[in-house]
Amino acid sequence: MVNSEFAVFILTHGRPDKVVTLKTLERCGYTGPVYLIVDDEDKHVEKYRSNFGADRVIVFDKKAMADTVDEGNNFDERRTITHARNACFDIAERLGFTYFIELDDDYTDFRYKLLETNNSLFIIKDMDRMVNQLIEFYIASGASSIALAQNGDFIGGFDNGTGIYRFAKRKCMNSFLCSTKRRFQFVGAMNEDVNTYTAQGSTGLLFMTIPFIALNQKQTQSQSGGITDMYLKYGTYCKAFTTVMMQPSSVKVAMMNSNNPRIHHLISWPSTVPAIIDERHRKSHEMCGINVKVAAPAPPPPKPGT
Repeated sequence: MVNSEFAVFILTHGRPDKVVTLKTLERCGYTGPVYLIVDDEDKHVEKYRSNFGADRVIVFDKKAMADTVDEGNNFDERRTITHARNACFDIAERLGFTYFIELDDDYTDFRYKLLETNNSLFIIKDMDRMVNQLIEFYIASGASSIALAQNGDFIGGFDNGTGIYRFAKRKCMNSFLCSTKRRFQFVGAMNEDVNTYTAQGSTGLLFMTIPFIALNQKQTQSQSGGITDMYLKYGTYCKAFTTVMMQPSSVKVAMMNSNNPRIHHLISWPSTVPAIIDERHRKSHEMCGINVKVAAPAPPPPKPGT
């Protein structure tokens, strides 16, 4: 049985007949509550309710959410997942949940990534157990949000030069485990995940991706509807440059080196997030040979007339 304070939120727009994630969760053994988060500007709201039941479809006021966030442009364009992501905190609180995970609607499987097996054939069959363990880690970590890895992180194997398996990465993308007690705000209409973990991370909030569990999904621009249309309209340069505007001191636009080179953001991590120094490096005043004397506080000035 999954934690009673937890729910899954599937964020979806314009695809009432293509909510692949719901079937994937069921196939992976998840038995807890699931809600579909849909905005009131979606023309398919009634179709969602017909397909999944009115009690499982939560509709939020998209314009009201847009008015509370810096979208990073003047396009007057709300075809973005940003507002749904921010709405989830209020929705979870209203429904009585403390913990929730935001998922896209196009996941085809969830897999364990085990270094000792050197493969990714282990599709999760007991999702409830995995979720409970993830929540325990999330609580202990103090993170604002934790993401599952994406299968693309492992292209080239576990030791592919990214360090994805050796360390929890400071990025947080695509899926977000959150809590109503650890609120933060997603920013930017495009690249909202990167904008958030860089800009919010620079203020000391902790975001991370864990490598032991990965999700698999369809390619972003192979799916019609949702934010795909916005990316196709404005291009990947606007997408990447939104993050530069949000975090100009450590992010720039660059070319991604791959089989299909494209414009992408490039993050200088040492300049983006605080570095955590191991406790063994702490030096006391005695170790440094410093003798610090603290002066007694000055007496308060006399009151008038005394």
